[in-house]
Amino acid sequence: MAKENEPPSPDASAGIPPRPTVTRPQRRWRRRRNMLLLLAGIVVVFVAGLWLWRYFSSYETTDDAQVDAHLYPVSARISGYVVRVNVDDNQYVKEGTVLVEIDPKDYQVAVDQARADLANAVATAQSLHIDVPITTTTTTSQMQTTAADVENNRAGIAAAEKQLAAANAQLEEAQANDVKAQQDLARYKLLVDKEEVARQTYDTALATARSTAAAVTAARANAEAAQHSVEQARSRLASAEASSNQAVQTAPKQVAATQARALSAQATVEQKRAAVAQAELNLQYTKIVAPVNGAVTKRVVVGMNVSPGQQLLTVVPLEDVWITANFKETQLPYLCPGQPVQFYVDSNKRSYKGRVDSISGATGPLFSLFPPENATGNYVKIVQRVPVKITLDPGENSDLQLRPGVNVVPKVYIR
Repeated sequence: MAKENEPPSPDASAGIPPRPTVTRPQRRWRRRRNMLLLLAGIVVVFVAGLWLWRYFSSYETTDDAQVDAHLYPVSARISGYVVRVNVDDNQYVKEGTVLVEIDPKDYQVAVDQARADLANAVATAQSLHIDVPITTTTTTSQMQTTAADVENNRAGIAAAEKQLAAANAQLEEAQANDVKAQQDLARYKLLVDKEEVARQTYDTALATARSTAAAVTAARANAEAAQHSVEQARSRLASAEASSNQAVQTAPKQVAATQARALSAQATVEQKRAAVAQAELNLQYTKIVAPVNGAVTKRVVVGMNVSPGQQLLTVVPLEDVWITANFKETQLPYLCPGQPVQFYVDSNKRSYKGRVDSISGATGPLFSLFPPENATGNYVKIVQRVPVKITLDPGENSDLQLRPGVNVVPKVYIR
């Protein structure tokens, strides 16, 4: 406040209100306030800078990232004419849905032919399997028959030899009787010439001599016939023994050959059964189904003639996607599997959550067709990028809005 006796200031006389007089305590208080405000500003700036530093150093990010997935190219396993395409481009299909149908007529005919061949092979195999016991029985019977023939022929030889002995004995008897008759005839001849005996007696002796001579001839013939019988019996025995030996030697081989034919027929049955299975598989391949759930792209059209291995369409599995983020090699020391990730998708303006799954074993250029060769030319150090796989948390892609290939901006929180 101004003193009462103090003269008015020039400003007052000019109509300007006088300046307030600032005392020293007020000046000190103002300086203190300004210092406090300055300190508070410095603290706020420091805290804000510290917070910003901690925030920006708490994550690693990159704009070189995109949604990735395994694309499933669906190809034909057989050749044929496309008669129906059951899906449109970008249509979502379930696993097992019939996508494309190939004309099945030729393959149905092949199945029928294969089944007919199988039935024929089964019938042949059954008949040959029946022949095995029949052949076994027949060969066994043949061996028994030939063995019996051998025994019979041996018995026949014994009987023929006995008949031969009897014939020889009869021959000897006839010869003895003939010798006696001839001697009697010679004596009666001398007596008849001397007329010491009757002529009738001589005639009787002559008839007896002739009869004994004929008996000798007959006995000799019987002996020769008996000898021939013995020889024939021995020949029949040799033939029977040969037949028996042949039956013994060939019977197992005949059975084995029949069994081998039966096994061959059974193998043919298995071969024909495999041909039926292959024909049925080819018939099934005329209906091409979706391997996984996903969206269909690049489909074929009706009327195309396709060949085995030709790609018909592609199924994009929207439920099984992940993020491939190419981080700089200078960022890798701060990354490790399991770290939480939040990424922003440009295509739908949304954010998703996930986790670091794994880090690639090499940089991206090494997987290219022509990898760089740093040992040639002038070397310039370029910061390389390493692919990092990021998986989504469960339920994050329930609406299937993430499309493989779209760009994302991930943030990997390292603290």
